[in-house]
Amino acid sequence: MREKFLLIFGIIFSLFFLTIPPGHTAEIRPSNIYVVRAGDSLPAIADKYNISIEELKVTNGLQSDVLIAGQKLWVPIMYEVRSGDTLVDISSAFHASVETIKVVNGLSSEQLYAGQILKVTPKKMTMQGQHILMTKEEFKEWLFNTHVNRDIRLIQQHHTWLPSYKHFTGSNHFQMLMGMENHHKKTMGWKNIAQNITTFPDGKVAVSRPLNIIPEGTIGPKANSVGIAIEHVGNFDSGHDVMTKEQQETIIYINALLCIKFGLTPSIDSITYHHWWHMKTKERVLDATASYNVKSCPGTGFFGGNSTTSAKTHFYPLITDKMEEILETE
Repeated sequence: MREKFLLIFGIIFSLFFLTIPPGHTAEIRPSNIYVVRAGDSLPAIADKYNISIEELKVTNGLQSDVLIAGQKLWVPIMYEVRSGDTLVDISSAFHASVETIKVVNGLSSEQLYAGQILKVTPKKMTMQGQHILMTKEEFKEWLFNTHVNRDIRLIQQHHTWLPSYKHFTGSNHFQMLMGMENHHKKTMGWKNIAQNITTFPDGKVAVSRPLNIIPEGTIGPKANSVGIAIEHVGNFDSGHDVMTKEQQETIIYINALLCIKFGLTPSIDSITYHHWWHMKTKERVLDATASYNVKSCPGTGFFGGNSTTSAKTHFYPLITDKMEEILETE
């Protein structure tokens, strides 16, 4: 199964961002993706594409000024309209929005003519400080543009327990993230927010701690050293929050994307629950421990339970199916 995923993904990934705008032949292949090379800097790239450094960072969800060779950046492009082009087609091809194209080019309507030159500026991401808030589809684009230069072999599943659903208003994503960040830094004594990724009841997903930085937290150094930590907002112990359909779909989707990105096959060795790690020794104990030595995290009601049997029966198959669906539709 893993070999099949890797083979298919290798082919897809090499073609995924070679966007072919409407009306162009495959030989032309104009693209507004810039692949970072050794020695590149944000000021140099920004100057090359006549965009400010801040715009470049917000457009690409960059959490620092550090660039890594191989990562991909959305940049502005000058596009010559072909017969049959529409603003909807162009915006879709170049990761832009119709309204932004109209504003940047002073268009009063969506009517286009062949030969018209448009400046197409990629849409900006929703950011506050280091925190990037995305839909699950935006996360997919962001993830596959990102270059991670550390070994990733373990995707951790956690629930916040507190804050829970009653603290989520539908619009306070950044407030909750900042609250968690402050708690982790001031109370727990960690350098940053512990988790790399957070999911919310409305299906939104946030990246806070950069993926190139190992997570922190009580699960321990063995799980963290090769891990990515996902914190799911809610208390998913039985009898408490009932996970929304939107959050369920996002959790399955982003785990599938991470498995594809890092060549993982869903199993107890690649997708782990905090519940399977001893609170004191920080060793993986799976189901063989007394309840007082482990946390219930990610919840006794998390996709059927927090045991390895629950994960194998109710969680991993959903991720495997989603991986196949993603790969087949690209």
